[in-house]
Amino acid sequence: MRRFRVSLAALILPLLAACATDRQVIEQASSAHDQLDPAVVKDPEMVAYIQAMGTRIVDQARELHEQNYGPKAHFKEDADWMFSDAVQFHFVNSKTLNAFTTGGEHMYIYTELLKTCRTEDELAAVMAHEYAHIYGRHVGKGMDRRYWNLGGALALGVGGYALGGKKHGLEYGTAAATLGFVGLEYIGKGFTREDEAEADELGFEFYTRAGWDPQRFGDFFQQLIDKGFDVESDAASDHPTLRSRVAAAKARASKLPPDAARYRRPPVADAARFAAMKQRAELVARTMPNDETLETAQTLLAAVASCVAPTDTPDQRAARERIKQAVEEREKAEAAPRP
Repeated sequence: MRRFRVSLAALILPLLAACATDRQVIEQASSAHDQLDPAVVKDPEMVAYIQAMGTRIVDQARELHEQNYGPKAHFKEDADWMFSDAVQFHFVNSKTLNAFTTGGEHMYIYTELLKTCRTEDELAAVMAHEYAHIYGRHVGKGMDRRYWNLGGALALGVGGYALGGKKHGLEYGTAAATLGFVGLEYIGKGFTREDEAEADELGFEFYTRAGWDPQRFGDFFQQLIDKGFDVESDAASDHPTLRSRVAAAKARASKLPPDAARYRRPPVADAARFAAMKQRAELVARTMPNDETLETAQTLLAAVASCVAPTDTPDQRAARERIKQAVEEREKAEAAPRP
C-alpha cells in the first residue's frame, strides 16, 4: 500500500482554542487548504462560474448582515472578512458526493456533487448552505464544544516530530498526528443537527435573495432521498433527516411575502451552459495530474464526513479505513526491531 503523507495541517483543521477566534479558524482553514489544493480545479471557466455564483450569495449575506440578520454567534466578532474577495468557493476533483467548509475563507464543492445536481438551483442551495456555516461561525462553535476534538492530533504530531528529530521529524509527526486523527472525530463532525438546521435557514435566505427559485431550495435533498440516502433518524445523525429538511424548505418558501418575487434573477448559467459545465468537470478531471499529492488530497476529501446527507457513503468510510491502515502499517514498521 502506498504510504499517505498526510500533513499535520490537513488533519488538525479547527482545534486548540477553548474559545475559538476567527483568526484561529481562518489560519487552520488556510493550512488545510494548502493540503487540499492539489485537488482544487484551476480551470478558468469553472473557477469563474463557481465564483460568480458565490459572489451572489456573499453579496446578499452582506446586505443581511447590515440589517443585523443572523444568530448571536455571527456578531461576536467583526465579520467584514466574510464578505471580502478572499472568500472563495472551489470545485475539487473528487468522486465523493459531498461539500464542506473548514470555516475560514474556503468552501469546497466536489465535482461529483456538481455532476449529480440537475439544475443550478440545486448547486446554489448547497453552496448557500456551506457559506451559512461560515456566517454562523459553526466551525468556531464546534471548536468551543470540543466536537472538533483534534487538539490531541496536534499534540501527538508535535511529540512525534520531537521524537524523530531533524531526520525523521516530519515522518514521525505525520504518523502520530494521523493516528490522533483516526482515533478522534473525523473532519466535519463538529456540526450538530442544530448547526445544520441553522445553515439551512440562513442559506435559504441567501439563496432566495440572490435570485434563485425558493421553491427549488430543497430539490437536491429530495434527490438524495430518492437515491436512498435518508436512512437514519434524527437521533442517530449529526444532520436533520433529509425529509425534514425538504419539509422545512417548503415551509419557508410558502411563508415568503408576495414582494419576495422581486429577488428572482436569471441563473448564472442557463440549462445548456450548466450541462456543459458538468461535462467540462469530467474533462478537467481527466487532465489533472494523477500523482501522489492529488491522491493524498483526494483521500482527505473522501474522508470528510458528509455535509449534504445524514449518512456517509461507502467511499467515505473506505477512505478513512485506508488512512487507518496506513497508520497501522507505519506503526508496525517503526516498532520492528532494527538490524
